Amino acid sequence: MRKNLFDKNMEPKCKYCDNSTMLDDSSFLICANRGVVETDYSCKKFKYNPLKRAPKPELKLQQFNKEDFEL
Repeated sequence: MRKNLFDKNMEPKCKYCDNSTMLDDSSFLICANRGVVETDYSCKKFKYNPLKRAPKPELKLQQFNKEDFEL
């Protein structure tokens, strides 16, 4: 069974596309098909690249001490 890496409810965006490259200014990309586009733009040739996604931040675990486990 293959895990779906792309959330079904998420819109396709060029910032996650395999055909795009980020410019120095983070609000624009260079698309191999469309030229300079905004990060939220999307076209028919969208090809998802999971490596362009930023990972979710690590959860901070609560610190416990010995008294928390005593009855």
